[in-house]
Amino acid sequence: MDEKKLIRTSKRLSHCLRHDPGRYGLRLDEAGWVAVDELLAALARHDAGVTRAELEAVVAGNDKRRFAFSDDGRLIRASQGHSIPVDLGYEAAVPPPVLYHGTVSAALGAIRSEGLRPMRRHAVHLSAEVETARRVGARRGRPVVLRVAAGELHAAGREFRRSANGVWLVDAVPPEYLASYED
Repeated sequence: MDEKKLIRTSKRLSHCLRHDPGRYGLRLDEAGWVAVDELLAALARHDAGVTRAELEAVVAGNDKRRFAFSDDGRLIRASQGHSIPVDLGYEAAVPPPVLYHGTVSAALGAIRSEGLRPMRRHAVHLSAEVETARRVGARRGRPVVLRVAAGELHAAGREFRRSANGVWLVDAVPPEYLASYED
């Protein structure tokens, strides 16, 4: 599969599995899973058909591991980032002392006053690596990386979860737990 089709398919899968499955005639279960055969048929009906092999290439080749197959390979879901109600079943976990969040300078005013909020998603996404946060921020412009005092926030009673692809999830981060990251 060429790189352009891989990216287009990944974006389409995000839309199907994270944001608007109904548009494709899909119904996700409460944990966000849908049958692979149903997904492939829905994509074909919307002129975005891919083969099972191409779908497997997208899942395996996505650098952020956004999607996952069930153990038996019959179901697929997005690992996190949903704007629709799902319960991914991730257990609460103790985060490392410091995590990172990538954003752009235009968002800093609101972040400084309100902290990090999930916006249209279920949770704030944090990463354990600075470079990952920098890549996330760069999707919308010149990136700014924020340092999150995750250990302190957890000690204060905030619950963290870790997704299947290693993204740390928390409902919000108050501004007092944030600092600019300097290389």
